[in-house]
Amino acid sequence: MLRTHTCGQLRKKDVGKVVTLGGWVHRRRDHGGVIFIDLRDRYGLTQLTFDPKISKTTWQEADKLRSEWVIKIEGRVTKRPKEMVNKKLPTGEIEIKGEKLEILSQAKTPPFEIDEEKAHQINENIRLRYRFLDLRRRKLQEILEKRDKVIQYIRDYFHQRDFIEIQTPILANSSPEGARDYLVPSRLYPGKFYALPQAPQQFKQLLMVAGFDRYFQIAPCFRDEDPRADRHPGDFYQLDLEMSFVEQEDVWQTIEPLMIQLSQKFSDKKIKKKPFPRLTWREAMAKYGSDKPDLRFDLPIEDISDLVKNFGFSVFTQAIKEGGVVHALKIDGGAKFSRSQIDQLTGIARQNKAKGLAYIVVKEKNEFNSPIIKFLGDKLTKEIAKFIRAKSGDIIFFGADKWLVVCKALGAVRDECGRSLGLKDNKLVAWAWVYNFPLYEYNEEEKKIDFSHNPFSLPQGGLRALEKKDPLAVLAYQYDLVCNGYEISSGAIRNYEPKIMYKAFEIAGYTKEEVDKKFGHMIRAFSYGAPPHGGFAPGIDRLMMILFDCDSIRDIYAFPKDGQARDLMLETPSEVEEKQLKELKIKLDLG
Repeated sequence: MLRTHTCGQLRKKDVGKVVTLGGWVHRRRDHGGVIFIDLRDRYGLTQLTFDPKISKTTWQEADKLRSEWVIKIEGRVTKRPKEMVNKKLPTGEIEIKGEKLEILSQAKTPPFEIDEEKAHQINENIRLRYRFLDLRRRKLQEILEKRDKVIQYIRDYFHQRDFIEIQTPILANSSPEGARDYLVPSRLYPGKFYALPQAPQQFKQLLMVAGFDRYFQIAPCFRDEDPRADRHPGDFYQLDLEMSFVEQEDVWQTIEPLMIQLSQKFSDKKIKKKPFPRLTWREAMAKYGSDKPDLRFDLPIEDISDLVKNFGFSVFTQAIKEGGVVHALKIDGGAKFSRSQIDQLTGIARQNKAKGLAYIVVKEKNEFNSPIIKFLGDKLTKEIAKFIRAKSGDIIFFGADKWLVVCKALGAVRDECGRSLGLKDNKLVAWAWVYNFPLYEYNEEEKKIDFSHNPFSLPQGGLRALEKKDPLAVLAYQYDLVCNGYEISSGAIRNYEPKIMYKAFEIAGYTKEEVDKKFGHMIRAFSYGAPPHGGFAPGIDRLMMILFDCDSIRDIYAFPKDGQARDLMLETPSEVEEKQLKELKIKLDLG
């Protein structure tokens, strides 16, 4: 071994020991001829001193040292003078008197300082280009260490419950799971392609058919999606699991204790409510305007359609006459919003397909201020304020349109108000289950019915519901786990009956031949005796981003891509040689 101890290991009890350390030069200081070096590794910092009176040769070698050089040092542990004790460091009571020094590797001047206090000043693109240097920062090292511990904890949790970890293929088939596939051309079969799996969905269901009744995997997943602060482009990891002979309650009772334990063990945050609240999809959309509501704050949306339908404000009455609704959102203390802030919120509503955003400011002495009061009249205005318990200093926003448009628009306004008013308490984790999702949704662009989530979800009511009900009214045994406004996981009880599977895909526009071509293996498997089964797949990267209080999901990865889905360190995506394209029988058309 090139070292006897790490840089975070030695304490006052080790005084007198001769030790050997290895690490990076973090800082250098010169005082009265003595050279002080802070030596760093991932375990911490240790102060070294080089005194020409102890060894002039070693001191001369130490005089060459610069930031980020890698060295090996042998010396004696001594107690620091009382006035030089650093109480901020675990090793702050001792120092090493350098007796022998070996320079293992010199370093160029880094493009930025490896200093936590200055990290926010560094351009992110520079940090990502030199990620191997950025990862020397203790904060990022701690994140990756905690990530390792989280994954180990998850594995232990499931192994203790008789789950078996099975690795599923990376080269798979293209599947309609909601995002674009990454396609991999086949050299042996020109014109044909593998797809990197968006999830191990089909494989884990086949494992249930095979008799592995409790499966899990820390699974890499690949989706060609646009980057977001909470979504890493290209690849991410999820805790994938599946269980046989279960109903959705069994899956929830397996997952909820794990999420409670992870929150308590790996975060300083307080869980807002246990057991986790449960909301149907329709309840979540109606009350919070989102299927992943942030429940750290309240601000519920209320339906006032019955209250306003018989009054003469045409914007409201026309929306109701056309089958729509009128909802109101009261923001406590929102009367202080400036005109520009209200305009910004109006823009957010319009981005979510609303025609606008009406509002009433509640002033002192039960007085109101709004462009729409002259249309509502004093009586209705007061009734609305009373109905939603508005008080002086509040603002009331209104949405009038189709139900889903109103829900989403006011939900986006609610979320922004929660942010701007400081209601998103980072000391809380607010978990919730959302269930009873619609199996289908209407695709406005293609003018057709699509699966709203997972196409393999079991419809509530089975085949009869698919044959008799309006497809958009069919619910699925499908559920999400949400936290602080993020979707942490989706799951479902699966469709395992070939007849129901054919009918479900037929409604979404697939012929029997197309289903057989894409999912023939699933149909064949289910025809040989399939148990009822269901599963779940929490995104562990997004979960850790919340628990670790990271600003971006990129901090969770050792080597992330940037906001434009580029790896700046490897300079990918990149061009390939013409020879490689010829082997794959591919010609580029960049016109």
